[in-house]
Amino acid sequence: MPKIAFLVAAEGIERVELTEPWKAVKDAGHEPVLLSPKTGEVQTFNHLTAAETAPVDQAVGDASVDDFAALVLPGGVANPDALRTDETAVGFVKDFVASGKPVAAICHAPWTLVEADVVRGRRMTSWPSLQTDLRNAGADWVDETVVTDGNLITSRKPDDLPAFSKTLLSALG
Repeated sequence: MPKIAFLVAAEGIERVELTEPWKAVKDAGHEPVLLSPKTGEVQTFNHLTAAETAPVDQAVGDASVDDFAALVLPGGVANPDALRTDETAVGFVKDFVASGKPVAAICHAPWTLVEADVVRGRRMTSWPSLQTDLRNAGADWVDETVVTDGNLITSRKPDDLPAFSKTLLSALG
């Protein structure tokens, strides 16, 4: 059963951007694994309101790209903003993109891809407020439901989750 890494910070995760792709991956017969800079629990949110917590399966520093078939980066504003300040998490993302395996990022999650310096020359989408950041980092930003460029899969918002999850599962074969 292939393992799929879901990498998040300790808080600020948009709940549905974690739970919907997680369910899609699990329903397709893959094993979702929650990674975070620290073990314990992470706090998800419905926009700005705290929702449920989720247990971390493994600290990202103890994880190996070789152990996973794909990486999912859920959004939320605070989540990727915190994640991109963690050198270990950013290094894991950079190595994952370099591996050629699928990396799927939704909403504000491409901020972590910017920090990992892996967006130059890539066609991408995101939450609209990130378009300047992505363009300044060398990406070709477009306003589309889901965009695939090589091994990068990006989407804009929770409304795009069905297409995002379908594209991720398609990339997994």
